[in-house]
Amino acid sequence: MWLKPEEVLLKNALKLWLMERSNDYFVLQRRRGYGEEGGGGLTGLLVGTLDSVLDSTAKVAPFRILHQTPDSQVYLSIACGANREEITKHWDWLEQNIMKTLSVFDSNEDITNFVQGKIRGLIAEEGKQSFAKEDDPEKFREALLKFEKCFGLPEQEKLVTYYSCSYWKGRVPCQGWLYLSTNFLSFYSFLLGSEIKLIISWDAVSKLEKTSNVILTESIHVCSQGESHYFSMFLHINQTYLLMEQLANYAIKRLFDKETFDDDPILDDPLQITKRGLEDRAHSEQFNAFFRLPKEEILKEVHECLLWVPFSHFNARGKMCISENYICFASQDGNLCSVIIPFREVFAIEKTNDSSKSVVISIKGKTAFRFSEVKDFEQLVAKLRLKCGAASTQYHDISTEVPISSDSADPSDNIEVQSLTCQRECSKTVNTEALMTVFHPQNLETLNSKMLKEKMKEQSWNILFAERGRGVSMFRTKKTQDLVIRGIPETLRGELWMLFSGAVNDMAANPGYYADVVEQSLGTCNLATEEIERDLRRSLPEHPAFQSDTGISALRRVLTAYAYRNPKIGYCQAMNILTSVLLLYAKEEEAFWLLVAVCERMLPDYFNRRIIGALVDQAVFEELIRDHLPQLTEHMTDMTFFSSVSLSWFLTLFISVLPIESAVNVVDCFFYDGIKAILQLGLAILDYNLDKLLACKDDAEAVTTLNRFFDSVTNKDSPLPSSVQQGSNVNDGKSHIRVDITDLIRESNEKYGNICCEDIYSMRCRNRLFVIQTLEETTKQNVLRVVSQDVKLSLHELDELYVIFKKELFFTYYWCLSYPVLKHHDPSLPYLEQYQIDCQQFRVLYHLLSPWAHSANRDSLALWTFRLLDENSDCLINFKEFSSAIDIMYNGSFTEKLKLLFKLHIPPAYTEVKSKDPSKGDELSKEELLYLSQLHVSKLENEKEAEAVKNSPEKGKGKADIQAYLSQWQDELFKKEENIKDLPRMNQSQFIQFSKTLYNLFHGDREEESLYQAIAVVTSLLLRMEEVGRKLHSPISSAKGFCGTVCASRGASEEKTESSLEKDPSLLREEPQWSFAFEQILASLLNEPALVRFFEKPTDVEAKLENAKISQLSCRTKM
Repeated sequence: MWLKPEEVLLKNALKLWLMERSNDYFVLQRRRGYGEEGGGGLTGLLVGTLDSVLDSTAKVAPFRILHQTPDSQVYLSIACGANREEITKHWDWLEQNIMKTLSVFDSNEDITNFVQGKIRGLIAEEGKQSFAKEDDPEKFREALLKFEKCFGLPEQEKLVTYYSCSYWKGRVPCQGWLYLSTNFLSFYSFLLGSEIKLIISWDAVSKLEKTSNVILTESIHVCSQGESHYFSMFLHINQTYLLMEQLANYAIKRLFDKETFDDDPILDDPLQITKRGLEDRAHSEQFNAFFRLPKEEILKEVHECLLWVPFSHFNARGKMCISENYICFASQDGNLCSVIIPFREVFAIEKTNDSSKSVVISIKGKTAFRFSEVKDFEQLVAKLRLKCGAASTQYHDISTEVPISSDSADPSDNIEVQSLTCQRECSKTVNTEALMTVFHPQNLETLNSKMLKEKMKEQSWNILFAERGRGVSMFRTKKTQDLVIRGIPETLRGELWMLFSGAVNDMAANPGYYADVVEQSLGTCNLATEEIERDLRRSLPEHPAFQSDTGISALRRVLTAYAYRNPKIGYCQAMNILTSVLLLYAKEEEAFWLLVAVCERMLPDYFNRRIIGALVDQAVFEELIRDHLPQLTEHMTDMTFFSSVSLSWFLTLFISVLPIESAVNVVDCFFYDGIKAILQLGLAILDYNLDKLLACKDDAEAVTTLNRFFDSVTNKDSPLPSSVQQGSNVNDGKSHIRVDITDLIRESNEKYGNICCEDIYSMRCRNRLFVIQTLEETTKQNVLRVVSQDVKLSLHELDELYVIFKKELFFTYYWCLSYPVLKHHDPSLPYLEQYQIDCQQFRVLYHLLSPWAHSANRDSLALWTFRLLDENSDCLINFKEFSSAIDIMYNGSFTEKLKLLFKLHIPPAYTEVKSKDPSKGDELSKEELLYLSQLHVSKLENEKEAEAVKNSPEKGKGKADIQAYLSQWQDELFKKEENIKDLPRMNQSQFIQFSKTLYNLFHGDREEESLYQAIAVVTSLLLRMEEVGRKLHSPISSAKGFCGTVCASRGASEEKTESSLEKDPSLLREEPQWSFAFEQILASLLNEPALVRFFEKPTDVEAKLENAKISQLSCRTKM
């Protein structure tokens, strides 16, 4: 165990300890009298006696490790062990994780401080682990208080867990604590007066990986916004990495990938996230993916045990995994033995009375599975019997029709019974046979060599079924995989696809579901059904099954039913090609459930709007190319070539590029091995064509090479008629060597079969972050390109502003899940409309960014600016609208800035603002702000204006009106700069508020006094002009009192002026209203140099943006 570092004086200790190992920084010692033949002589005997007579609490461990300070007699004890194995483990850890690091320090003092800090961190880590097991929250509460004190995040930010580790600042490691919370990765270190504080939001992480180099044996690399951060020296690095991966992916789903997140209620509330919950979730996902179980299954228990394999006469060691509806087993050794036992198939669970601790599970079809050496086997049997009882009730209607004593080993009987009612009801509309049996029935009288080979394949499978069982609970071994690689026989393809994909379980759990969905979706008309109709005749058009109404109708029903079941996916191109192949070999209902298995489990997120899943697997494919075909990577200047070429491989499982008779063999392997089979085959194809690809001079030549290769692929054993086979139609056969698909698949397994499912799962998680961040970067670049044409801000400044804008939206999402604005984020919307903020978020940004934010009435200014920008009155503004206002404040001319201020004080922007709480002055509460921002929605002065807003095609109001969009686009193209003469006049109360705003803006300026005088002069001048104008039309002087007041207040303080401004209007209320045009105000202000200097004063935009980025989180924290 690790010890709190304490000084040891070696001068007197050498008589009691012997040195076993040493290096420059550490010494491993053994206590005399331990582990020596003869007890180590007299000295050893004395030491042993001394140790044995001491009180047990003071006994000395026989092994210890000391940290030695070079050139010093003082050593620090840092670890001890009761046996050699324990102490060696600690020594190895020090050598692997600490030794290489210590060489980077300049002084011995730094080395000692670092080692002490690291050991204390390890002790705390071990303590935390034991506390977690005992469920004692005291330690965690202590860490939580430290986390809140160090980072000051809102109390809604939930700390999930914390770890002791080192953060690398340059080449020097800093020992500290890593805190993982729902939205942030945070690190804190304080050593020798040096404080390091780091906060990274999970949504900003673009890369998360485990790495190692010369100095760092194993570390976690986090890349965020172009910066790399390295954390190392974890006690349990794999556990830490898994949690970080889970939290990063959770944030990405929640903020960027709403399509998958909405289907995931488990992660809907960040306050419910726990360390245990995340770990369990990760294990359940891997469990479901490995055994092809429904997504809803949750792994409950795992037991180490042995499974008796009757056909091989030996016990396979592995793990029994139990979920709500399944018992699964996977062997740990290399013979690839796995079993899936659904509770619906179980009819007896027994335990043996001998010492083998065995559990015997009997299933329908007279098969029994014997699990031995099971820990707590009696309790397990009791639990399984309970589950089995619940399952038999759940599937009562299904199982009662299947006799327990049935000798039939064919599981397809079960499926047929389960869906019997469904098929009776819809037998007139739903095909009950695979299209291949209808259009290509096997003629047993004319057996040719290919048919004989097909029959031999069938016989091989029948022998396998006899040995290993048939159906869901069959033993899956290396032999099963070998037969799949050879190609599944035509007659068994549908059954085995259902089995290996797990679709058989979905179908068994939902009897009659397909018939109901077909009936409900019948006659529906939407975008998905229109696209389906368009693509029906393009699905395997050369195959006779899809030249007839039978095949076309079946394809239409399956695709429409799926679009109805899953409207978020609806229909995506490539689904028609895949479904048509499924219908050839599976019954219609089975084809539907196979499509469900592919779209929702085996190829997650492949068929949504952004095909994120396919892009992720392409990134995984590129990573594998770099690892396995480095010479190809070096030759290709741009790796995106592989992405563009391979997209159709992944989306259609090679069906679109290979002849149909060869493609079905690939589909066989896909349903057995999952995406691993497609990745392996892709590598094998590139490897086979390696020399030709290296000789290619450009991408076009490489594409041609691969297309020629695909044309040359054949399936010499295919029993399909030559009229259907596509490979036989290649004309230039002489110039190309034929490649048999079976040989190609076998080669892909031999060369790349060592790629394991766990690695692929990890690579998928890792690359998902990169892919989604890349898509987000594309969105940003498109927005900036559009906006940059209309503003004077530089691209760099716009980039910084966009980051701040988007971050403010996300901060709201971190701690306010029910916030209505969050529902507006939709990746399918135009780029500008994907992220929009409301008035509350705009106020925060206005306070951070506006050069006018020091004004006393800044909340009112923020409100009026928001109302001005929100032209379509939906209480949301996009980045283009936001940046246009900020640009005028920073870079606008005197006239532009004044025009903006003028427009803020007239409708529709202006509304009278009065805070309910006088003690707060001009500050508005969140509720008041949101209420005032919505006022103009129902109080538009002009009916024509209201109609224009109503007919606006923007921001998702119902179905988009294309004509309205085109009209709007044309208006924008020919839009001229707004004429100042077109601006409405400013009335009396508005002008008073305008004057007050100017006084507020000047407060605190170096030229404050001269600015006050200037505005008083301007006001006086304007009122005199108005008075003269009125005298020409009326003998009554309407503005006399106000003019006198302003003249008298010239040069006075702001408070006095505002007081007179507020008092005078009461004297004039009964008199006719007066008003000013913008030209009058502009002309008057231009005569005052102090005012011109104030508005033309340059702003350091970059400094303002940098300060806003730093203050953004702390500002949110205070709020």
